[in-house]
Amino acid sequence: MRRPSLLLLLALLPAAHVAAQQPAPGGPEAKEAAGQAAPAEEAAPEDIPNQDAPVAASDDPDAADDRATAASRVPLAEIRRYVAVYNAVKDAYVDPVDDRALMQSAIAGLLLDLDPHSAYLDKSESESFDEQTSGAYDGIGVELQQEPDNTLKVVAPIDDTPAARAGLLSGDIIIAIDGKPIAQVEAMEPLRGVPGSKVTITVVREGRDKPFDVTLVRETIKITSVRSRMLEPGYGYVRISTFQADTGADFQTHLDKLQAQAGGRLRGLVLDLRSNPGGLLTAAVQVADDLLDKGGIVSTRGRIPISDTRFDATPGDRMKGAPVVVLVDAGSASAAEVLAGALRDNNRARVIGSRTFGKGSVQTVLPLDNGDSVKLTTARYYTPSGRSIQASGIVPDKELTPDPALIGADVVPPSLAEISEATLPGHLRGDDEGAEGYKAGQPLPGDKPIAAALVELKTLVSQASGTKAVQAR
Repeated sequence: MRRPSLLLLLALLPAAHVAAQQPAPGGPEAKEAAGQAAPAEEAAPEDIPNQDAPVAASDDPDAADDRATAASRVPLAEIRRYVAVYNAVKDAYVDPVDDRALMQSAIAGLLLDLDPHSAYLDKSESESFDEQTSGAYDGIGVELQQEPDNTLKVVAPIDDTPAARAGLLSGDIIIAIDGKPIAQVEAMEPLRGVPGSKVTITVVREGRDKPFDVTLVRETIKITSVRSRMLEPGYGYVRISTFQADTGADFQTHLDKLQAQAGGRLRGLVLDLRSNPGGLLTAAVQVADDLLDKGGIVSTRGRIPISDTRFDATPGDRMKGAPVVVLVDAGSASAAEVLAGALRDNNRARVIGSRTFGKGSVQTVLPLDNGDSVKLTTARYYTPSGRSIQASGIVPDKELTPDPALIGADVVPPSLAEISEATLPGHLRGDDEGAEGYKAGQPLPGDKPIAAALVELKTLVSQASGTKAVQAR
C-alpha cells in the first residue's frame, strides 16, 4: 500500500481532551502526526503598499502570478482592526494584561471557531499530550467531550481503568471535580494527578433524580489497545480499544495466537470496536490490511497536495477469508470508522451494533518552536466506496439496542442518544448530514452485544460452508 509522506491522525475528541490520541511512528517528536510547518515569515504592516486591499504575502515579483490566490494574501484591513483591538485591551482594560498572554489568546482564537477538533495546544497541554502518546499517563482513564456549558460529557471509559471499574457510562455528565464546579477548574486537568491520589467527581446521569459523587483513585493508565480471547472453539474475539503506534503489531500477535488455539485457522472472528474513539490512521490501515487481500482501505482529501493520500490493501489475508463480524456503537469514531468502513465496503465483514459517531476528518499536529503545537483539521477521509461519513457515521447492517440493566433505565436516556459528531458545535458539514431517517447511535456496553455478534458470526460461517458445499458438487 502507498505510504504518504505525512502521517495523519484520526481522533475523536477536541484538542483539550487528548486521552485517545496516539503518536505516529517516525514523526517529529511524533505526537500523532508528522508534518512540521515551516516558520511563517513576518511582515510589518508599514512595509506593505496599497493598504486598502489584500496584499500578496511575498513582495517577490516572480511570486506574484496566478498562484497568488486570496488564500495566500494578507488581509491588511483585518490586521489593522486586530491591532486596534489589541491596543485597546492593552491601554484600557481594567487590569494590566501581559503581552504574551494576550497574544497567546489571540493565536488560540484563530483556531477556536474552525471546528471542534482544531485547537492550539500550549506547552503544558503539549507535554500532557506527549505523555499520552506513549500509551501511558496518570489519571482516571476516561474519554471526555467538553460541552458548551463547560461540563464534561463521558464519551467512553477506557477498558480496565478506574473510570471503567467505577461504572462510569457513556453519556454521563461531570459537573464538578472535588466539589468545585467545572467552571471553576481547568476543564479535565484536575482529573490527572499522582498515582494513588484520590479525586471525587460529581456526575449527572439520565434516570437518576440527583447528581451523585464517585470517588476514584488515580492510576498510571497504560492503554492496552488490543485484547483477545476465544468465545467458543474456533470462534475468536479481538477487542481494539484505541489505535496507537503498536496496535497493528499487537493485532497480528493476538490474531496469530487465536489461530494457533483454533488448530491453525479460526472459523470466524468478532472484531469489537465499541467505544473506540480513534487514534492513528496508519494503525487502522494496518489492521484492515491484515484482513484484506486486495481493494482500497481509505483515502483522504484536503486543500493541499500533501493531504491527499490513498491506502490500498496488499496481498495476504491473515484469516484466509474466514468470516468477520465488526461490532460498533456510538462511541466508535474516526479511525475505528475507517476500519469498519474498509471491511464492509470490500464485503469482508458484516457490521452490527449502532450508528457510529461520524467523525470523518483528519487532524495534523504541527509542533512549534516554543514547545506549543497546533492541531489542525487538514482533510476529510473517504471509505473505499468514495463515501464521507462526516456527521453521518456508519449505519450497521444489523442494529442492536443497549442492555437496560447496564444503562439503568428501560428507555434509553436522551443524553445517550446525543453522542455524535453532528451534535458538536461548529462541526464540519457532512455530505449526507441531515438525511431523512437520521438517528444518532447509542452506546452498547456489556457482553450481550458480543453474544449477538457471535450468533451473527455463526450464521455467516454456516452460509459460507453451504456455499462451499454447493461449489464442490
